[in-house]
Amino acid sequence: MDTIEPAAGVARQEFNGAEIGAIAHLYRAEVYRSTIWRTRLDNTTNWAIVTMGIALSTTFSSREASPAPLLLVGLLLALFLALEARRYRYFNVWRARARWLETNLYAPMLSGTAGHDQAWRTRLARDYTTPRHHISFAGSAGRRLRRSYVWILGIQTVAYCIKIAVHPAPASGLTEIVERAALGPLPGWLILAAGVLYNAGWMTLAITSWWRDHQRHRGRTASDSMG
Repeated sequence: MDTIEPAAGVARQEFNGAEIGAIAHLYRAEVYRSTIWRTRLDNTTNWAIVTMGIALSTTFSSREASPAPLLLVGLLLALFLALEARRYRYFNVWRARARWLETNLYAPMLSGTAGHDQAWRTRLARDYTTPRHHISFAGSAGRRLRRSYVWILGIQTVAYCIKIAVHPAPASGLTEIVERAALGPLPGWLILAAGVLYNAGWMTLAITSWWRDHQRHRGRTASDSMG
């Protein structure tokens, strides 16, 4: 392995043995907390998948079965996404702190060079004394939507369209599909219009959050912020 020389004119920030030990325990605690919250994120996603599976099984159990479960599960998916977005905000705090220590302490220690951000200890200390979320609720919901829920919502939409198109018999045209979409006193066109708005809202959130993340991280250096 090649030897990396310390940057000229830049002094490393040294810790004594006791401080290194305390920071090592702190790092382990942050990794542990991020792992716990990562597990909680996976649990919420699993709930959404299981709920969708139940709705699919109920809806396609027979030709005469109503497609209503696929509509109602959309409300549960929205609830699960809101819960997961909240959990992601907490997970992002612990993950950011662990990553901050890795980037500014352990990486320079291993390479023998000074870190890029000489004020990292001040930023980390401020994050402990005045803790805050590093991402908004909408931003966290958009991230979880793009990475997990977009596929679940896509399956929901496709399954609903297939259900009203083929059951109880293949539809003869668009008019019949609209009629089958009716739910009780609500006409089919209203249900379909609500579905379009429902999916359009999720698409807007996904695209908007992606654009904001792109703008936020574009040109970022290590000294900008945590998370």
